[in-house]
Amino acid sequence: MLIAVDAAAAEPLYLQIRNQIVAGIATGQLEPGQSLPSVRSLASDLGINRHTVNKAYAVLRDEGYVRMRGRAGAVIADPAA
Repeated sequence: MLIAVDAAAAEPLYLQIRNQIVAGIATGQLEPGQSLPSVRSLASDLGINRHTVNKAYAVLRDEGYVRMRGRAGAVIADPAA
């Protein structure tokens, strides 16, 4: 799944990331147990601050879309669990 952000958009960058990941889950592009890129890696690929990606992942975690596994990173949560 390709994640892209638009710095000129009115929507904050972390919400753009969050919404694209949620859309990927909804369309089946992202499946339970699938790993997401590391915060550092995604921030580097998008050319944004890593704290922005960290905030997006934290929102996704709080909403139950992803599980954080410490240094192992973020994975798509299993809704049945």
